[in-house]
Amino acid sequence: MAIKKYKPVTPGQRNKAISSFDEITAKKPYKKLLAPIKSTGGRNNTGQMTVRYRGGGHKRMYRLVDFVRNRDEFKATVLTIEYDPNRSARIALIQYEDGMKSYIIAPNGLKVGQVLESGAAASPDMGNCLPLANIPVGTLVHAIELRPGQGAAMARSAGTYAQLAAREGNYAILRLPSGETRMVPVACRATVGTVSNPDHNLESDGKAGRTRHQGRRPHNRGVVMNPHDHPMGGGEGRASGGHPRSRKGLPAKGYKTRNPKAVSNKFIIERRKK
Repeated sequence: MAIKKYKPVTPGQRNKAISSFDEITAKKPYKKLLAPIKSTGGRNNTGQMTVRYRGGGHKRMYRLVDFVRNRDEFKATVLTIEYDPNRSARIALIQYEDGMKSYIIAPNGLKVGQVLESGAAASPDMGNCLPLANIPVGTLVHAIELRPGQGAAMARSAGTYAQLAAREGNYAILRLPSGETRMVPVACRATVGTVSNPDHNLESDGKAGRTRHQGRRPHNRGVVMNPHDHPMGGGEGRASGGHPRSRKGLPAKGYKTRNPKAVSNKFIIERRKK
């Protein structure tokens, strides 16, 4: 896993820093695990733009990733490590002993030919998926369920992980990189290890065109708009714009938007550090 920098032969390469893709072992995805994605351009079912600054971009196919991993009776062998245009992490194509294939989120350090297991009887080795009740305290895990059988919902993007800090009764206590500490039922499953592509945050597109290929259009600030376009717009000259807020008028930068009656509040022991 490395970041590739370019000599500034062209202006677009002066600040360009992208992944070297050394770990990728397949150029084409497995066709039977692909599904089409319809590009919305930020519009809803009536054609109204609900998300700004989206549109264009390269056409993509969705990779059907298995987040549940409940085929406990079969071991699986890693066939390829692949690039997924729909997520920051790498994915791995695995084949079970009965011949069935599926995609999973690739842990950091996963190699082709490695044998993976899942279930309560699996060993707590890198890439294996097992309940939190069977994982040793202190282990780094990812792809964590929040409800038993739901499928992985937490720590799925590149380089992310959580540490199993303790177990109390029917709950495991996880410490997240943000500083948040929360409880998760011990019956929930997690995959041992950290997510692949940890250097993703060091990448730099280098030019606007690469951002357009990803389907993101230019973003203009609220302070440069007129008053009827944005709450922070208007004023003579380069006005600061007043209190930071969204186009809908919702305050930003410190305003708490979390619902105080959220059901999951009881599972959060310590909130993330500011």
